[in-house]
Amino acid sequence: MTRLLVISAATRPTSSGRPVAEWVVGQARDHGAFEVAPVDLAELALPFLDEPEYASTGNYAHQHTRDWSALVDSADAVVFVLPMYNGGFTAPFKNAVDFLYREWQGKPVGLVSYSAGGTGGAPAARMLLPVLTQLGMLPAERSVAIAGINGLVGDGGFNAPEGLAAELAGVLDDVAALVKEPVAA
Repeated sequence: MTRLLVISAATRPTSSGRPVAEWVVGQARDHGAFEVAPVDLAELALPFLDEPEYASTGNYAHQHTRDWSALVDSADAVVFVLPMYNGGFTAPFKNAVDFLYREWQGKPVGLVSYSAGGTGGAPAARMLLPVLTQLGMLPAERSVAIAGINGLVGDGGFNAPEGLAAELAGVLDDVAALVKEPVAA
């Protein structure tokens, strides 16, 4: 079965991203095409890039990088759940991406963005696409943008608006279709 990482890209302690990511994990499990593994960048607590060599060499001096490498390498595909701040994606998220290189290559990727405003973080997702394609990732054709996040997250978690589950199912369908089947020897 395809192993999917659902990565919550927010690192703020009060982030709305965690409840959204938990919802995405549940939806991905219900989708049926994936073995789902949730990842919270805040829990990983990666320092700012501190490797002495370029990520493209794959020579990692630090255990936190080797652990992050093994986690991403274990996946067949990724869904990023990302906030938008000031019109873009966050520095800690870009930092986590930049720690690795080979591990991202060829992996299908879906994007679920969110923001307090009306764009739902879509500008941050669009800004991220060139980075992901430069790394050799395969972006899903569709994405999800969740507007007005502050009114959708509360004590009970994330209250998905009507139709959002179907939008996410489309992204998951795209990601599943992009996964390359292993070639038989």
